[in-house]
Amino acid sequence: MTQQRWQKNAEWPLTIAAIVFLVAYAWEVIADLEGVAGVTAESIIWATWVIFMVDYVANLALAPQRWGWFRGHIFDLLVVVLPVLRPLRLLRVITLLTVLKRTAGAAFRERVVVYVAGASILLVFVASLAVLDADRSAPNSNITTFGDALWWAFVTITTVGYGDFSPVTDAGRLIAGGLMLGGIALLGVVTATLASWIVERVAQQEEDSRVATHGEIRALVQQIAELQATLDATAKTESSRASTTGH
Repeated sequence: MTQQRWQKNAEWPLTIAAIVFLVAYAWEVIADLEGVAGVTAESIIWATWVIFMVDYVANLALAPQRWGWFRGHIFDLLVVVLPVLRPLRLLRVITLLTVLKRTAGAAFRERVVVYVAGASILLVFVASLAVLDADRSAPNSNITTFGDALWWAFVTITTVGYGDFSPVTDAGRLIAGGLMLGGIALLGVVTATLASWIVERVAQQEEDSRVATHGEIRALVQQIAELQATLDATAKTESSRASTTGH
């Protein structure tokens, strides 16, 4: 089997695994599961990990240039190593399901907008779960409910940082650092997309202006030609009359 065929066949199973992981992880953290329910949720989480691990190993084994594939797919490795990144696989489906019938530039920008919106929602939700899971039982923690965690994630990804909630564990601070970097990266993407849109609008206006100017010039040339033809006809008529009068 080729790598391309494997990736095509594995795309939807991996997407379903990402959804299942997200549901199981949210269930485990928000409900603070224990006993049989906790074991069930944890088993589902580990099962999804196995699926992503198998996909990563298969891609690495089937890659024509394994070292080159490894260097170009660090994110896939992080998806296996860091469970909180697995739901980001859903972003691929979000972009694939976007039906666009515009110019190439507009289509690209709309994909970027969809990706940024999807990434922001997923990052905030997953970071909320992760920081709540890390800090809820820690001494002196002020993030003890999902609502607190969600508010903290929202103000962190927007780089506002009110400081009313903050993680106290090392894992929580690591999550906070990743969320801050993610927020800055998403802000950069939004800024670049907006700049691209402005540049294209200005270029389009300039192009429309040039087209209008060329049209006006052509119309003016045509009018001059018609006027010249009229003058030539008038001159010939006058010349004919003068010749007739002379005779």
